[in-house]
Amino acid sequence: MPIVTIQVTREGTQPGATCVTTEEKAALIKGATQLLFDVLNKPFDSTFVLIEEVNTENWGWGGLPTLEYRRIRGASI
Repeated sequence: MPIVTIQVTREGTQPGATCVTTEEKAALIKGATQLLFDVLNKPFDSTFVLIEEVNTENWGWGGLPTLEYRRIRGASI
């Protein structure tokens, strides 16, 4: 029984969006399930997919909170 966890930022994919849409989540679930079927021959009804949305203040990279990193990176471009 495979369990797939997908973490996405809680920013949305369109300007002004604050989360991933229900339709986008459904597509992620379908795609991950299909991938496990195609690669590992795992049946659809035995594959579980979890989607976790992470607030931007709860992650970072380059030693900085995400929004600060983006601000600095944007200023240097």
